[in-house]
Amino acid sequence: MGSLPTEVFSVELQQHPHHVEDTTGRVERAQWLLNSPEPPGLWRQLLHGIKSNVFPEGNNYSSKQKTPASHAFSFFRGLFPILSWGRNYKASKFKNDVMAGLTLASLSVPQSIGYANLAKLDPQYGLYTSIVPPLVYSLMGSSRELAIGPVAVVSMLLASLVQKIEDPVANPVAYRKLIFTVTFFAGIFQAAFGIFRLGFLVDFLSHAAIVGFMAGAAIVIGLQQLKGLLGINHFTTNTDVVSVLESVFNSIVHEPWYPLNIVLGCSFLIFLLLTRFIGKRNKKLFWLPAIAPLISVLLSTLIVFLTKADKHGVKIVKHIKGGLNPSSAHQLQLGGPHVGQAAKAGLISAVIALAEAIAVGRSFASIKGYHLDGNKEMIAMGCMNIAGSLTSCYVSTGSFSRTAVNFSAGCETVVSNIVMALTVILSVELLTRLLYFTPIAILASIILSALPGLVDITGAYHIWKVDKLDFLACIGAFFGVLFASAEIGLLVAVSISFAKILVNSLRPGIEVLGRLPRTDIFCNINQYPMATKTPSILIIGINSSLLCFANANSVRERVMTSVMKEENETEDQKEKGRIQHVILDMSNVINVDTSGILALEEIHKKLFSYGIELAMANPRWQVIHRLKVAKLLDRIGGERVFLTVGEAVDACLNSKVAGGSSC
Repeated sequence: MGSLPTEVFSVELQQHPHHVEDTTGRVERAQWLLNSPEPPGLWRQLLHGIKSNVFPEGNNYSSKQKTPASHAFSFFRGLFPILSWGRNYKASKFKNDVMAGLTLASLSVPQSIGYANLAKLDPQYGLYTSIVPPLVYSLMGSSRELAIGPVAVVSMLLASLVQKIEDPVANPVAYRKLIFTVTFFAGIFQAAFGIFRLGFLVDFLSHAAIVGFMAGAAIVIGLQQLKGLLGINHFTTNTDVVSVLESVFNSIVHEPWYPLNIVLGCSFLIFLLLTRFIGKRNKKLFWLPAIAPLISVLLSTLIVFLTKADKHGVKIVKHIKGGLNPSSAHQLQLGGPHVGQAAKAGLISAVIALAEAIAVGRSFASIKGYHLDGNKEMIAMGCMNIAGSLTSCYVSTGSFSRTAVNFSAGCETVVSNIVMALTVILSVELLTRLLYFTPIAILASIILSALPGLVDITGAYHIWKVDKLDFLACIGAFFGVLFASAEIGLLVAVSISFAKILVNSLRPGIEVLGRLPRTDIFCNINQYPMATKTPSILIIGINSSLLCFANANSVRERVMTSVMKEENETEDQKEKGRIQHVILDMSNVINVDTSGILALEEIHKKLFSYGIELAMANPRWQVIHRLKVAKLLDRIGGERVFLTVGEAVDACLNSKVAGGSSC
């Protein structure tokens, strides 16, 4: 500041003649700010959020039109989007959806059986999960491309959480009941997140954490498939990589194993990966990797049946119960001794399932150019999992691999999910007996072939280049899942993400602002060296959305430090009393609590004791309201609150020209 020429002040006035213009307009605009209506309270905002979810078009009706019938119609259109787009559904779209649905079913049937095995459930429960949840989502979901059903990560997560409570081998019935209970709680949590607009809780699992978690889970899932590939009978229930590798080594050394399982599984794994490679190289052959798993199941089943390989050590699926989903409402353990643990597992599963589904849905929605409402998606996900828990399904969500197939197959709407579900129903009714000789190694190879899509090395490298703290959350989740458990991995990732938020909120940016030449724009002088300070005025920007107990003292100390630094510079230049006005730019402060108000009051008192006047620019709605309620505006003076930084500077300059002592 000391390097500024003494003529700057006169130059400012010459360049900006509006500094000496009539202040009527500025005062009027300040009154707009001071007389703004009272902002809505917390309960009002919450009720408005719920109302906007269930009555999305309620504001479009006039008061005369708000009849009970119109309210009901608005409610059902909001709850069931199919009522909106279904009226304009055309036969051409149906043709594309049927083709996409059939392609999707060819991939869903073998994957569902494999993922049920991963969740330590009988194969039919994976097929059940590909029936009811997709049908419910088709009525309530807003994504056109999202393919619903069981997924590898959630299946692995459920198994790792629930087997700590009930042993799936020693007590499979109790284990299955607990799975349904966890699914019910997952649905309840998901629906509650959407109804009460609590989606920000899912956002604590950041993109970086998801990348790390998915990569770690993919490796753990892949290692677990060694049980199927090697035909191992006794396998560890732990999911960490050390326990899995130790179990594999002990089984190979101390137990008989059959190389035919490896030969069969690896042969079809190579086939699956080859078709996947061909499908990526030639987009017209997208259907090839989609039907490859079904071809693998049919061919391997036929090979085992004709060669009687099951008599020579090849592990097979054996009986798959046919028929539609039986009711499981009576199996929910809502009053049992493990209800608390089930609720905890349900919450973890709900968050992971939502994070994956919304990330996949939004990525494909952006490609198609439409918006996906996260809160409505949560409600749809919750309802489909609640319905699934009552019909022998476990936690389902959107699958990236199947959604990509659905998209490539040309799906137009969620009707492709309906076609897929109906096709799976036919498979459950007619084909389950034919799958008796399906080798377990093939299911393992199908799961393994889907895992490369979960490992995003490019994404991890991008995170490392952009934000090192985000990368720390990424590798924290990765190593947590890999060497401890899925729970530990999630806990590490969320803890690091939360710590990052705390660091940013505890030490918000405090910037000295200057005017850019020939503009009324005020920016950080460190970022824009060409920005010039205004003589006798110190402009400080507070870069924090919340001025609260966590950062109020830090803000107060750093603001006063900036003022003292400027004062010391003026003393070095023998220019006593150089700083006369301090302007706080409050544009970025969305809200303030009592600690923040006390900090502002202390700043005002200290500045006043130094003979420096405080002014505020552009306090937001909640901030100006709370300053008025706390009577702080009365002490600062309403005439020192301005709509913009430029108007605050003009007022302070005009007061100096007029020889006054206030802004």
